[in-house]
Amino acid sequence: MSYFVTVGLVGIAALIVLFFTRIPVAYALAIVGVAGYAVLTSVDSALTLLSRDLYSVFSSYSLALVPLFVFMGFIGYYAGVSRKLYDMAYKLSSGFRGGLGIATVMASTAFGAVCGSTTATAATVGSIALPEMGRYRYGSRLASGSIAAGAGLGILMPPSVVLIIYGILTQVSIGKLFLAGIIPALLVTLLFAVAILAYVGLDPEQAPTARSFGLGERLWSLMDVWETLLVFVLVMGGMFAGIFSPTKAGAIGSALLLAIVLLQGRLSWKNFLNAINDTLSVTCMVIMLVAGATIFGHFLALSRLTMELSNMVSGLSWPAWAVMGFICLIYLLAGCFIDALALITLTIPIFYPIVIDLGYDPIWFGVLIVLITQMGTITPPVGVNAFIVKGLSADLRLEDVFIGVLPFLAALLLGVGIIIAFPSIVTFLPGLMG
Repeated sequence: MSYFVTVGLVGIAALIVLFFTRIPVAYALAIVGVAGYAVLTSVDSALTLLSRDLYSVFSSYSLALVPLFVFMGFIGYYAGVSRKLYDMAYKLSSGFRGGLGIATVMASTAFGAVCGSTTATAATVGSIALPEMGRYRYGSRLASGSIAAGAGLGILMPPSVVLIIYGILTQVSIGKLFLAGIIPALLVTLLFAVAILAYVGLDPEQAPTARSFGLGERLWSLMDVWETLLVFVLVMGGMFAGIFSPTKAGAIGSALLLAIVLLQGRLSWKNFLNAINDTLSVTCMVIMLVAGATIFGHFLALSRLTMELSNMVSGLSWPAWAVMGFICLIYLLAGCFIDALALITLTIPIFYPIVIDLGYDPIWFGVLIVLITQMGTITPPVGVNAFIVKGLSADLRLEDVFIGVLPFLAALLLGVGIIIAFPSIVTFLPGLMG
């Protein structure tokens, strides 16, 4: 093993140690990257790398779309869009046992299309859905499980911040990544609905039969969320047709949604300032993560660790699908301990060259790993969505939340298997874009 590769391995070990000291992931990546680069070259070269990478990231035009889409999500959050989405989903899924659970998943998918954040979706939809499901005598396990799992769709349904960062790190078209996430998100939503029906079939006490709404009421519920549908169709349709870029799509979507909620009088000055403040916080976090990952990636490239890993994989007798399965297993296990955004920024410089050398489609790989890391949001010991849902009710036990998500974990595993077996599910819409 060469000296450079050894330094690369030591750097990864040091990064893991820093994680346990609770240093923010972005800073840990930058510290290890600069220190490792200095060891392999010189202190002056490392400082030059630091200043150059920070300037290139902070001045990047691609990152301009992050605050635009995040701002659009927080506008919807503070304007109460989530409650209207939940009412629509409840009426559309009414008439059979477990309908309110399915409504929660549908509302999470719809709100995720506007927000793009799994934690914001869990807090927003959960604050509405949990009391409602308790009022209709739903079991705590089904109620909390459907909220925690459904909120995870926020990192897959466009506009997804995680897909944005993946696209920036890999130079893959963000517009195509957005389109690629639509069908898988709808597929997982359908699998979640099937999981709920199976759940209440085995344990009917978890959900009573919901009241049924007429066709007129169901159609009217769609009209009640016209602003969400309009923004989604305009943003995604404009990118699909090539009328405007993802950055312009974020600006148009934010401006349109802001104008609608202001004209409707649903956004106070205080909440407008809160939306700006939250947008700045999230954007700074994302940009610092990208900067740290860029510095760390340059250190790994210099250490030739990724090249050695690629050569080692090429020398194995394993078929490509076995290597991909091993990579997916790493993401599944690591997702239980590391946030999805941090995990992807950390691992993309390592695994992306290997995946491309194996001949896999980069868009398909991006959607696949986002779907896999989604499992980490509901699995212990981190399970951030499970903890958020637990925090919404003092009477809710954390173990009930983790038990409640088990059927949805099975559905996610099935969804991953389907996407691996039929990759055209992911690549179909991006292929139409050209």
